[in-house]
Amino acid sequence: MRHFGHISPTAREGLFFREPSTFTADSPARMLSVALGATLYSPATRPSLADDVLKQAGRGVVSMVLCLEDSIDDAEVTGAEANLIRQFAALAARTTAPGTALEGRADAGGTPDAAGADVPLLFIRVREPAQITDLVRRLGDSVRMLSGFVLPKFTEERGRQFLEALAEAETACGRRLFAMPVLESPELLHLETRGDILQGIARSVDKYRDRVLALRLGVTDFCSAYGLRRAPDMTAYDVHIVASVIADVVNVLGRADGTGFTITGPVWEYFRRQERMFKPQLRRSPFLEGRAEELRTALIEHDLDGLLREIELDRANGLLGKTCIHPSHVAPVHALSVVSHEEYTDAQDILSPERGGGGVLRSAYTNKMNEVKPHRAWAERTLQRAEVFGVAREDVGFVDLLAAGLTN
Repeated sequence: MRHFGHISPTAREGLFFREPSTFTADSPARMLSVALGATLYSPATRPSLADDVLKQAGRGVVSMVLCLEDSIDDAEVTGAEANLIRQFAALAARTTAPGTALEGRADAGGTPDAAGADVPLLFIRVREPAQITDLVRRLGDSVRMLSGFVLPKFTEERGRQFLEALAEAETACGRRLFAMPVLESPELLHLETRGDILQGIARSVDKYRDRVLALRLGVTDFCSAYGLRRAPDMTAYDVHIVASVIADVVNVLGRADGTGFTITGPVWEYFRRQERMFKPQLRRSPFLEGRAEELRTALIEHDLDGLLREIELDRANGLLGKTCIHPSHVAPVHALSVVSHEEYTDAQDILSPERGGGGVLRSAYTNKMNEVKPHRAWAERTLQRAEVFGVAREDVGFVDLLAAGLTN
């Protein structure tokens, strides 16, 4: 599979200076953690789940979470588990394992063919550790379609039980399974316990480092602890109590010194037109230069201006990818994940072998200073993102990438 693999090769060639690389479920964890992109959640109760997975794959989704936790009623869990077993069997009968099929086909008009698309990386969000071993056993041969589990309300004690169950399930099925812990407990939010909780989480995930693909943030739960809900004109970073937790999580668990993990952006809750308290910030958005009217129309139609601001702030604060609950959020996340030609040029200059001793150089775009040693970690992360999301051509901007992602 690859990002933007759902659009035609001709369209990709016109957009990318360096096209996104292909990857499979067996690719290195480092690559997959960056490649997650917009991870689309779906309740495990959906009767057409297998069809939905293939449909979303045909629209550019590369990672999905099938949820047995908060998205379904407590009384639905048993039925949802049985549905998952049926749906995985159906997927296994119709497709190959995630990322091993031929790249999604497109007809002469450039329309993606969902039947030919790769199955996304699939994760199951469980409620309790025992569900992990039980589901892997019940999946049988169709476990080859599964990439791992999402572990809710993760703390040191609870997380250890989840991760031990994951290790046991791996041994039983003979294949690699990843964990994506969700950091969302009230103890992590509360100031008096936050430090200890973070250190405990760090100990747990470090022990299973090879199996922890990414850490996810449960911002809705954070808001719930204080009876808060952000409006569609506000990002998670406008809610200061939430922003402070994000900062501390990145501080402890997202360092660029080799000890950190990929931390994904929080969910954006809105997907319908809403009455806005403030005018959209379109005229002040940096990616509108020269194409304001075109993008303004698209944003008003899809009501995505708040989402776009939050994606930009996610990256500025050290997060990568995003939890998504609606398909309309996927294309904006992926469009804003593509590395610009300017970023790519700067990163390559900084990491050039002749710059190994450090120093300062002027950007090839003549608009900034690149300081080799302080900017090295940024450059390395930028090239990792470029590998899986590609590098846009010099004259290609966010509008072009978003329009391509929304072609179907």
